[in-house]
Amino acid sequence: MRKIIAIGESILDAVYTNGCPNRTFVGGRVSNAAASLGELGLPVSMVSECCTDKVGDWVVDFFEKHHVDTHSIDRYTDGSTPFAAIFKEEDGSESIVNYGEYPLNRFSVIWPRIDEDDIVLFGSYYAIDSPQRERLYDLLSYAAERKAILIYLPGFQHGTQFNLTKVMPNILENFEVASLVIDHDKDINNMFPNQDSDKVYNNHIKFYECSYVHINPSLNASVYQGSEKFVYDFSCDSDNHLGWQAGFIAGIIYSLIAGDIKHGDVATLTQQQWKPMLEKAFEFAKQCAESDTNCLPSGYAQEQSKLLP
Repeated sequence: MRKIIAIGESILDAVYTNGCPNRTFVGGRVSNAAASLGELGLPVSMVSECCTDKVGDWVVDFFEKHHVDTHSIDRYTDGSTPFAAIFKEEDGSESIVNYGEYPLNRFSVIWPRIDEDDIVLFGSYYAIDSPQRERLYDLLSYAAERKAILIYLPGFQHGTQFNLTKVMPNILENFEVASLVIDHDKDINNMFPNQDSDKVYNNHIKFYECSYVHINPSLNASVYQGSEKFVYDFSCDSDNHLGWQAGFIAGIIYSLIAGDIKHGDVATLTQQQWKPMLEKAFEFAKQCAESDTNCLPSGYAQEQSKLLP
């Protein structure tokens, strides 16, 4: 079966509502999508890093419980595993404080094997910031040569600050190797202020001839492909945007495998082919948004796994 390689940060999130602790979970769209795909019985490897501290043990245990291969998670000894405190207020505003300390010599991961039509999911600050960016891009270039499907999630965890002028060349390089780009309004607002999805696609993505799926604030989706744009509205709503997006991404990847969609097919998908893929993505998104772990419930995942080839 085709493999899935997920590359992104491993971080523990703690949510505080009106100053009181609410819940703690392993965060990040890449991590949560990988866990859902592992729960479906698909062969998933997580490429990441975390310390050999208790928080790191918690993170790795989370992946293993969801049947995700953790051999490519670098466990460093100097420093601490990233931790994000998310403060939500009554007025709906949100602020994030990031903690964690990385060693100087980091991201010494063991790269998993990548074959044609495997799926490589990547994003967050790993895809744009040094030092991990340099090593990551070598793998992405190799994966592109091997004709894997590369799915790029632009943006980075809110609360993380970057010099956009400095990292913009990296973002554009990611567009160049990507087969498919999936983002949310918050992502493009951070990277391309005052530009809507139409402008972002036409000004920054269309040139690279990759497909583009944009999740709108109302949680419907727009698909851009060549000169065409399709809008899908399945009337879904959720306050859990992380879980919703992670489920949406997992649903797209599930559909690529269930529909036997190969590397050479992605750029030529028709509106009729996109519709069932988006339906499944919205279905997965709803399931994950209602879950405490932002992942597919075990029983639901088992039923969906029976539909895989």
